[in-house]
Amino acid sequence: MSTGTVAKPSAAPKKTGRRKLTWPWILLIVAAGLVLFSLVRVVSGADDLTSVGQVSGALRLAVPIGMAGLGGLWAERAGVVNIGLEGMMILGTWFGAWAGYQWGPWVGVLLGLLGGALGGLLHAIITVTFNVNHIVSGVAINILAAGFTMYLSNFTFAEAEGGSSKQSPRIDPITDITIPGLSDWLADLQQKHWFLVSDVAGILGGLVTDLSLLTVVAILLIPATWWVLWRTAFGLRLRSCGENPVAAESLGVNVYKYKYIAVVVSGALAGLGGAFLAIVSTGIYQEGQTGGRGYIGLAAMIFGNWMPGGMALGAGLFGFTDSLKIRGGAENVHALLLLVAILLVLAAAWQLYKKKYVPAVVSAVFAAGFFVWYALTDQVPSQFVDAAPYITTLLVLALSAQRLRMPKADGLPYRKGQGK
Repeated sequence: MSTGTVAKPSAAPKKTGRRKLTWPWILLIVAAGLVLFSLVRVVSGADDLTSVGQVSGALRLAVPIGMAGLGGLWAERAGVVNIGLEGMMILGTWFGAWAGYQWGPWVGVLLGLLGGALGGLLHAIITVTFNVNHIVSGVAINILAAGFTMYLSNFTFAEAEGGSSKQSPRIDPITDITIPGLSDWLADLQQKHWFLVSDVAGILGGLVTDLSLLTVVAILLIPATWWVLWRTAFGLRLRSCGENPVAAESLGVNVYKYKYIAVVVSGALAGLGGAFLAIVSTGIYQEGQTGGRGYIGLAAMIFGNWMPGGMALGAGLFGFTDSLKIRGGAENVHALLLLVAILLVLAAAWQLYKKKYVPAVVSAVFAAGFFVWYALTDQVPSQFVDAAPYITTLLVLALSAQRLRMPKADGLPYRKGQGK
C-alpha cells in the first residue's frame, strides 16, 4: 500500500502596506479639502484665504521651495543626502542676479542653473569620490556659498549703478501670463464670497493671473522628473543606486556616474529656485535672500515621501502659509486655528474608529484647545504669524514621520568595486 504525500494548502498571503490611493480617491480628498476650507472661510469671515492674490502669492512663494525639494529628490533617490541645497540656492540667486541685470532675465536663469550645478558638482566630488560624510559636506557648502557670494558682491554689485555690497541692481522682469476675460471673470466670481464656488474661482484665478513663464517651466519640471525617474531605464538605474548600489554595480550600472548626474541636477534645480527668488519674486539679489528655503524644500521632499507629487503638495502647503503673513496675516492665520481644530476632531474620530483610544483623546484635547483659542481671540500675535511657515514645517514632519520610507542606501558610504 503506497503512501502519498498530501500537499498542505499554502497560507493566504498577508496583506502588508497601505492601500495605494487611486485617482477617484485623490479627487474625493481634494474635494473634501475644498469644502472644509470654504466652510472655515465662511465661518471666520477671512475671505482672503482663497482669493486670487493669495493663491497667486502662494504659488510664487512655493516655486523656490519646490525646486529645492525637487533637487533634493534627485540626489537622495541616487543615495546622496543633500543638506547643501541652501548653499546651492544662494549660488543660484547670486549668479542669476549678476547675469540677469547685465544680459537679461533668461540669461540670469541659465547662469543661476549653472551656479547651483557647480555647487552640486562640488558636493558630488566630496561625497561620491572622496566618501566624506554627506551632512558635513552639505553644511560646508552652505557656509562656503554664503561667504563666497558676500565676497563677490563687494566688487561686483557695489560698483554697479543701483547696487550695493548687499544687493544687486534691478533686474528686468520675465513676462507674466494673464488670460484676458477668464482672469477677470474668475476674480469677479471670487469677490462674491459664495460658498465653495468663490473658493474654486479664487484658486483657478490665481493660476491664470500674472503667472510668470518661469513658474510654468518650474511646474512642468515636476511631472518631467516623475517621468524620467519612474518611466525610463535611466531613472530605474539612478534609483537603483539609492536602493542598493552594490546590486546595481553587479548588474553593470556605473554607480559613480549616476550619482554624479543626480547631484549635479540636484544643484541645478536648487540654483533655479534661487534664480527664481532673485529674478521673479523680488527683481533683485539681496544678501540672505533664501531665508532657509533650501531646508524647507528638504522638509517638503521628506513630507512627500521622496515622490514628486507629494513634494509638490508639501511645497504648496509651505508656500501658502508663507503667503498668509503677507496678505492680512493675523486674520488669516487666526482662521487657520479653526481649520486645525476641525482637522483634529476628524483625526480623533478616525482614531476612535481604529480603536486607538489614547491618540484619540490627545487629538480631542488639542482640538478643544484650538477651539478655545479661536473663540477667545480675534487675531494671533504677529510673532506667531511670522513663524507660521516654520511651525507648519515642524508639525507636518512630525505627523507624517511614521509613513515615510527613504531610499535604503540614502546617505550610506559606497566604494567603487563593492559589487564585484
